Amino acid sequence: MRRLFFLILLVVLAAAGAVAYALLIPTGPQTETFVDILPGTSSTEIAEQLKQQGIIRSEYVFLALRVVKGGTLKAGEYRFDHPVRMEEVWNQLARGDVYTVALTIPEGSNLFDIAAKVEAAGLGSKTAFIEATKQDVGLISDLDPTAPSLEGYLFPDTYRFARHPESQEMMAAMVKRFRQAAQRIGLSSDYHRTVTLASLVEKETPIDAERALVASVFVNRLYRNMPLMTDPSVIYAALLEGRYRGTIYQSDLQADSSYNTYRHAGLPPGPICNPGLKSLEAALHPAETNYLYFVAAGADPSGRSRFSATLEEHAKDVEAYRRAVRNAGAPQ
Repeated sequence: MRRLFFLILLVVLAAAGAVAYALLIPTGPQTETFVDILPGTSSTEIAEQLKQQGIIRSEYVFLALRVVKGGTLKAGEYRFDHPVRMEEVWNQLARGDVYTVALTIPEGSNLFDIAAKVEAAGLGSKTAFIEATKQDVGLISDLDPTAPSLEGYLFPDTYRFARHPESQEMMAAMVKRFRQAAQRIGLSSDYHRTVTLASLVEKETPIDAERALVASVFVNRLYRNMPLMTDPSVIYAALLEGRYRGTIYQSDLQADSSYNTYRHAGLPPGPICNPGLKSLEAALHPAETNYLYFVAAGADPSGRSRFSATLEEHAKDVEAYRRAVRNAGAPQ
């Protein structure tokens, strides 16, 4: 009986040691490993998956931990890149700390810029994203029924997505963020005109204090049926046709595109980028001025835009701009 007792004691101690070893001693991969837990996966299946991929030592101890800690494990893709204790693995799945990739969309990005960032982040192909912005216009059918794409409604922000998201999932998140921003500033109608105007403002000045003034220039010119003559729209026309070469050429100014605001009066057919909150506010509430011309801040070494009400004043502003360029030693 004494021998049997010691044998049982040794077995119990060995089992306890094995459990402690599996539970308390860190284990796991030394290199980046992803575990994708699909919705509906049982705890037993999760434990087996973690064991097979080398994240834990024992699926049985993991299941025992479940009994002790309770709670549920959440589906999603998880990233492990160094050994950890089993309880940390459990806590990560219980919290739902799934792996995501950050995607930052700066204000003024157009759909080509966003598509390039999507591809660079490994979230999908550039071509597929661009096509999806045209196919999934139903996301904004209540806001802009005639929109040819989601351009203008992919709100600039930082988003976090799983490694392999659908293009529509990303666009839906951006459109949702646009709706929230629109509600915040009281934009509830005439989305097409407001967003299109805001996209021009966004491209013309990076200075918040100038945005409403730039918007006023465009509004005043529209009222007088004057061409807006804004370079960013010419660039966008060239981008749409795949002929943009990094600068504007005379042929671009003469191109018969509906986005060419040198040849066609009125707003372009739609937004030329995705404006931020300040530009949307400026388009919704332009300043009241008599300005009809401006030299954009982005082109001027002084770092500010120059506004004028007459062609004569504008000519002086252009000369002042050129003088600033010469003094700064920059090419005109």
